[in-house]
Amino acid sequence: MEEKTMVADTLDGINSELKKYADMIPQTENKELKQTLKQFRNACEMSQEQIYSIARERQYYVPAAKATDEEISHVRSLFS
Repeated sequence: MEEKTMVADTLDGINSELKKYADMIPQTENKELKQTLKQFRNACEMSQEQIYSIARERQYYVPAAKATDEEISHVRSLFS
């Protein structure tokens, strides 16, 4: 398997885990469990940032171009 594929698969898996934590955290009433889930989520986010940095450095991931001021204004007007 190519490194690029492994990095992409890893990012997909981490992002999936982050979504699960986002669903679980607000649903629990147990404060200890909630805190533990938040710690897991934070560690997961740190891993995601590290893998993302690797992907950017090796040009496996190229982010979309930044939005223009006109595009930003248009989107803001939709929600005002």
